[in-house]
Amino acid sequence: MKQCRLNIFGASGSGTTILARAVANAWSVPHADSDDYFWIPTDPPYSQQRAPAERSKLMHEIFVPRSAWVLSGSMQGWGNDVLAHCDAFVFLTLDPGVRLRRLAEREQLRQSGQAPHSGAVEQFMLWAAGYDDPDFSGRSRAHHESWLKNEARPVLRLDSAHSTAQMCPAIMDWEPVRTP
Repeated sequence: MKQCRLNIFGASGSGTTILARAVANAWSVPHADSDDYFWIPTDPPYSQQRAPAERSKLMHEIFVPRSAWVLSGSMQGWGNDVLAHCDAFVFLTLDPGVRLRRLAEREQLRQSGQAPHSGAVEQFMLWAAGYDDPDFSGRSRAHHESWLKNEARPVLRLDSAHSTAQMCPAIMDWEPVRTP
C-alpha cells in the first residue's frame, strides 16, 4: 500500500496504537492517536473529555491537511469530519479473552507505583468488556460492523492475535480497492 491517510481501529486492547505507530514509522509519516484528542491531559489520566468541536479543530489544525498520516482509534460517532479525509481503514479484531487480558496487563503497568484512582480502572475494564456484547450502547463490535457495511472506502480486516511484525507487512502489501 502506498502512503495515504489511514485509520486503524478496533476494540480497546486490540493493538491499534502499536500497529499504527509501526505503519507510520515504516511510511515516515505522522501518527495520531484519537485518545490524545478525545481526552484532556489530566492527572489521573482519561478523566476529562474534550468537547467534540475542540477535538475536531485540533485534529484539523495538526494533521488532517497533510497528504499522508496514520490515525489510531475509533472515532465513529464523534469524528466523522476527520474520518471523511481517510483513504482507507484497517479494522483489528481479537478474541475477547485475549484482549481483556492485554488490557488488564496494560492497566497494571500504568498503575504500578501510583495511588489507585477510585475505581477508574474497574470502570474502564467493564466498559471495554462491553465491546463484544451486541446490545452494548457504547463503542462495540456491532456498531463497528454496522458502520463498515456502509463504508465504500477500502477496509482491511486483520486478526491482531498476529504480531505487529506480521500485520505491518500485510498493510504494506495491501492493494486496496474502493467498493462502488
